[in-house]
Amino acid sequence: MEEREGEVRWDGLCSRDAAARDAVLDTIGQAVLRRAESIASGAATDGLPVPAARDGLGEALARLLMLSKRCPFPDVREKSEAILSGVQELGIRIPRPLGHGPSRFIPEKETIEVGKEDATMHTLFAESFATLGRLDNVTLVMVFHPQYLESFLKTQHYLLQMDGPLPLHYRHYIGIMAAARHQCSYLVNLHVNDFLHVGGDPKWLNGLENAPQKLQNLGELNKMLAHRPWLITKEHIEQLLKTEENSWSLAELIHAVVLLTHYHSLASFTFGCGISPEIDCEGGHTFRPPSVSNYCICDITNGYHGVDEIHASPAGSIPVSSTESVCEVEALMEKMKQLQECRDEEEASQEEMATRFEREKRESMFVCSSEDEESAATRDVSRHFEDTSYGYKDFSRHGMHVPTFRVQDYSWEDHGYSLVNRLYPDVGQLLDEKFHIAYNLTYNTMAMHKDVDTSMLRRAIWNYIHCMFGIRYDDYDYGEINQLLDRSFKVYIKTVVCTPEKTTKRMYDSFWRQFEHSEKVHVNLLLVEARMQAELLYALRAITRYMT
Repeated sequence: MEEREGEVRWDGLCSRDAAARDAVLDTIGQAVLRRAESIASGAATDGLPVPAARDGLGEALARLLMLSKRCPFPDVREKSEAILSGVQELGIRIPRPLGHGPSRFIPEKETIEVGKEDATMHTLFAESFATLGRLDNVTLVMVFHPQYLESFLKTQHYLLQMDGPLPLHYRHYIGIMAAARHQCSYLVNLHVNDFLHVGGDPKWLNGLENAPQKLQNLGELNKMLAHRPWLITKEHIEQLLKTEENSWSLAELIHAVVLLTHYHSLASFTFGCGISPEIDCEGGHTFRPPSVSNYCICDITNGYHGVDEIHASPAGSIPVSSTESVCEVEALMEKMKQLQECRDEEEASQEEMATRFEREKRESMFVCSSEDEESAATRDVSRHFEDTSYGYKDFSRHGMHVPTFRVQDYSWEDHGYSLVNRLYPDVGQLLDEKFHIAYNLTYNTMAMHKDVDTSMLRRAIWNYIHCMFGIRYDDYDYGEINQLLDRSFKVYIKTVVCTPEKTTKRMYDSFWRQFEHSEKVHVNLLLVEARMQAELLYALRAITRYMT
């Protein structure tokens, strides 16, 4: 329900004080039931005609449905359910969730059910709810890895809500711009709501051309970072910093760059893990009764493609025997063992290492899915950015050559970290912690095997992503990548990192078929952080060159 004339603010429910939450819900319940009674009797309410009042009630009921399913505080869940039941008793249809759980790729029974989490997870859930005003589906999937989630939430909270160079509404609008580059309606919808909540001008949401020129000027950097970061030069940075009254300060630009890279990579996670629309957002609920064909166009645009996809078994539509999958795991472990033995016996020359990198970089251009086809941007998302035809392009297509980016010349640890921390204090430290947790995270397991050293595999995944961006580590043997990452896994990695909007459940199901869903989410954390760091390296190098 709209917040008008003394109406209670929903964010009062984020309080950690149970009595305060109870008072807020009492007020909400009274307002909802009063409006429901008026609608049931056919009368107008609050000066609104019945259809308008019904729309307002529908939004309130969707939010109550979300609270009844997703709030970490049991008192709020129970009371929200009671209010919904009261409305239903008046003969008014209440909403039900669409889809099955926080992810379309992971069966709901294998995710953490809110209310059944352990103490560590409950603390994270409560922190997330208090900070965001919701327990979103990204959090419910990331919580497979609590250590990483804690770092992620801390960083995101700092970027969006703590003191910083950019005003709050700019931060959310930049989030919208970044997510829209990958047609990620899930993130766009969340930040449209947050943008309005912090006082953003609704006119800006009609298209980037309605936003201030300063934000429009960021459009070029946004599209290059998202799709071809290797093209960013110090001239692009100079253009933003020296545009008279619409210029950016260095601190503002660093804040904007970190936000853009954060949301580009979060779009990768959203598509890579098949994150479902939030219950209270469009595509997350319906007022229609259940039926066999309960899908409408809004379901399709939000990623639901049919009953078969949602109810598919973890193996999806790719039949495979358990013996074959077990062999896949055993073969991977054997390769890791052999590579370790080869490392111990001999080391390739620098020339050979360079050759192997160039070969892997060249071969990565030809990794593409049979499902790879142009996707049209949905109208409601594409208006937030310009040049919708601009997308990912491989390095050497059409004769274009991009010099290799050598980490030994410009690295996050030696250069990027200090630059970010100097211009946007504490953020370099937060990002560094998040990169390290993702890179080093291990439970020493692989599928059904325990006490396994997975460092070689994790490094291969990280370095393959950086290789796709032209980034080379002189001390790494890129010949290991082809040994450890099979084609279906490479297709998944490249799609999630470069064109995440094209990720399908079939791709998710087709790699590492015997591994746990938590391990596939772990892979996505590596993809998110490696991609973010790659984008940052190109942008920060350009800023450093401008400064010197």
